[in-house]
Formats: sequence, structure tokens, C-alpha cells
Amino acid sequence: MWDDPLWLQRIAHYLFGMCVLAVALTTGHYLIQRPEFALQKFELAKPLRHVSKEQLTRLIHEQIEGNFFTVNLVKTRRALEQVPWVRKVSVRRKFPWTLAVEIEEHEVLARWNESELVNIDGEVFAGQYDGALPQFIGQAGTSAEVTKLYRELNSLVLPLKQTVLQLSVSPRFSWEVRLGSGMVLALGHEQMQQRFERFVAVYPYSLARLPKQAKHIDLRYSNGFAAYLGTEKEIQETVDSDNGV
Repeated sequence: MWDDPLWLQRIAHYLFGMCVLAVALTTGHYLIQRPEFALQKFELAKPLRHVSKEQLTRLIHEQIEGNFFTVNLVKTRRALEQVPWVRKVSVRRKFPWTLAVEIEEHEVLARWNESELVNIDGEVFAGQYDGALPQFIGQAGTSAEVTKLYRELNSLVLPLKQTVLQLSVSPRFSWEVRLGSGMVLALGHEQMQQRFERFVAVYPYSLARLPKQAKHIDLRYSNGFAAYLGTEKEIQETVDSDNGV
């Protein structure tokens, strides 16, 4: 074997190639670590309403490691997605030495329970909002269903010049609606939209003609509904009794 010139030539070429590759890798690693390749800035694809550029800049400086070539784009994207109001993030390198960031913010629809918000897609997210919003109350995992029913009921009640102010679903999946006028409608566990449609259809010819506005309306009947005109305490006692409390 050692007296075979062709075989020895192949070994020599292989060893030389390995040496060249090792030198290239070492040189490349050294070069990409040079301070000249540090990220110098980041740019946003479009202005944001709820997230400030200063907030994002601070997060990138504190949590993002590496330079233009070594920065982990997946880790960067996940870090930015933890910022309140941020729904989706796209991150890419942009020459020279720039991190290009595109952010999609949540489009708020309502408040969710005590401290969170829900967007137009029914997704719950963290954030602060000072304006007036409908109130959704529900269990974990029900936000999409609540959002869907809210859209349906809110469109149905528009002819009455009303809006849905609050929509809630109990742990036993009993639904209740509070309108902007203050009326509370109990929808029960099933056929919520049909019951609401029936109420909207007959309201102008029945409850709207009463001298006193009904406070609580129970729609959990097959052929009608019950309206309560008493005080809030009396109404609550009646509702609790109906619900077996």
C-alpha cells in the first residue's frame, strides 16, 4: 500500500483538502466575530400603534446575542412575540448590518375577564387599553366561541339601536347578554342565536311599549320569554333561583 504512488497521491490530496477546510473554517469564525459585523440598527417595516420602537430597541439590546451573521433569528422572533400587543413577528437580516423586523399587532375587540384583552380573531392577549370596549367573560379556551357569538348577536340587535355591552358564559356554559341600555338577557345553554332573534323580532311590539324598561329578560322558554321589571335585588334573587343557586 505504501509503495502505491496513486494511493499516496489521493491521501495527500485528502489531507491537504482537510487542512484548507480547517483553515477556512477558523478564518471564517474569526472574521464573523469581528466587531465590524455587529448589528448597528434595526428597522420596522411599518409604524406601530401600541408598541414603541424604543421598547423594542431596549429588548433587542438586552436579550439578543450575536452580530449580523450569528444572531439567532428564531430566538429573536420569539423574544419579540412576548411583548404586549405583538401578535406575529417576522425577522430577517438586511445588509448592511441591519435587523429588519415586521410586526403584526393585535387588533383589539373586547376586554377578557378581569385583566386581559381579546382580538378580532378571538385570541386572548395581554395589554393595556384605556378606551371603551365590550366585556367578555368566559372560561379558558372559550374566547373564540364568545367572539363568534358576539358578532352574531351584535349584528342582530342593531335594528333596535342597541349594542352588546357584555357577553358572558358561565362554567356550566349558560350564556347571558347585557345590552347598552342595561337590559340583561338570559340565553341559556342552547339555541342562543335563535332565542335572541326571536327577542329582537318581537321587542318593538311588546317590551318597547312598556312604560318602564325591563331590567332582566329570560329567553329560556320554547315559545316566549319572561321580563322582570323589579329592582336589581329582586331580579338577582329570581335569576339565582332559576339557576338553582
